[in-house]
Amino acid sequence: MLTPALAGFGLGLSLIVAIGAQNLFVLRQGIRREHALAVAAVCAASDAVLIVVGVSGLGLALHALPWLITVVRWAGFAFLLGYGLLAARRALRPSGAALRVDAAPTTTGGRLVPVLATCLALTWLNPHVYLDTVFLLGSVASSYGDARWWFAAGAATASVVWFFSLALGARYLGRWLQAPRAWRVLDGTIAVVMIAIAVGLVWPQ
Repeated sequence: MLTPALAGFGLGLSLIVAIGAQNLFVLRQGIRREHALAVAAVCAASDAVLIVVGVSGLGLALHALPWLITVVRWAGFAFLLGYGLLAARRALRPSGAALRVDAAPTTTGGRLVPVLATCLALTWLNPHVYLDTVFLLGSVASSYGDARWWFAAGAATASVVWFFSLALGARYLGRWLQAPRAWRVLDGTIAVVMIAIAVGLVWPQ
């Protein structure tokens, strides 16, 4: 059963590594040392749920409900556009707190809730997540027959490895982000990518 698991790990990792809304958010939280592990856990758990949905065949229901994809697409557009504009505002008018990379991480429950809410929205309001995990991974997994769950386990493991590596590894970038200009460049990059993804969701193909 090792081959299906390795195939799932390889395909899952190749889909996750691409720069996107999730990865940029995890990267930013990791650099700020603000609930990074909790964010990584939410991303990995969300991917695991979507992979199970796709492998179990429930993803076929979305093919019969094209209007649902349209609703998710426009909801994702609105959220990503708003988040991109907020990142652009941080880049143009940075706050002192946002630039203190070496500051102690925030651990209050009041801060954790909005961070995780943002993480969930970036994950579940992104139609590309459904296309990659539910449709693509689900379709490939079906070719393995009874071993498809080993394929799913490999893909889910890839998600865990990637997000926790990103969250923990991002902390070592802090030394290069001590200057205010570095944070402005990071937020500016986030703004461009988020807005580009948002426009891509609704732009006519």
